[in-house]
Amino acid sequence: MSDFILETSHLTKEFKGFTAVNDVNLSVNRGAIHALIGPNGAGKTTCFNLLTKFLVPTSGTIHFNGKDITGEKPAEIAFWRSERSLYKLNTRARALLAEVGLEHMADEMTVNLPYGSKRALEIATTLAMEPELMLLDEPTQGMGHEDVERVTQLIKKVSAGRTILMVEHNMKVVSTIADCITVLQRGEVLAEGTYDEVSNNPQVMEAYMGTTEGQLEGAH
Repeated sequence: MSDFILETSHLTKEFKGFTAVNDVNLSVNRGAIHALIGPNGAGKTTCFNLLTKFLVPTSGTIHFNGKDITGEKPAEIAFWRSERSLYKLNTRARALLAEVGLEHMADEMTVNLPYGSKRALEIATTLAMEPELMLLDEPTQGMGHEDVERVTQLIKKVSAGRTILMVEHNMKVVSTIADCITVLQRGEVLAEGTYDEVSNNPQVMEAYMGTTEGQLEGAH
């Protein structure tokens, strides 16, 4: 079995003459936390939507566990079960809530949960499907410092035994938990490596800060 759980080859997406993702080759190591970052307009969201199959690529391929999933629909990759079939999963659900620190809110309506707890619940819901690979789209967006810290540690915790690919804007989160980082700019891969490697890359600094001076830590 390949060391890569997810691979893209020459992945490209065009919208009426505008190329949002251009010739992206991405390899996600099995068991890693892989972050996809970049300045505004870099193509992160489009790339994420191609991987989750909510957008169809103009060209290129996506392989998951060596299988070509380029033409598959979202429902063929992740699915929900009927409510009746979920009753027998109540014990498992309680265990998952405990795993994400929400067992004390088990009987609370979702709408009443604080924002950070809602994101934790989303992660628990995803865990219920026992995925090999979790795709997280800006999991700490809009959170205060305490929630960011809690969800960051939660992601680290649930990464045991599985792979996580996350789009994230918060550099502190990325520097804390990401094993590998791919930096996009104008739809193309600008750099890839560890946080230390990409944060000291002059091209990455320039893309974020508009200059080769300063540090990436201040970028959002």
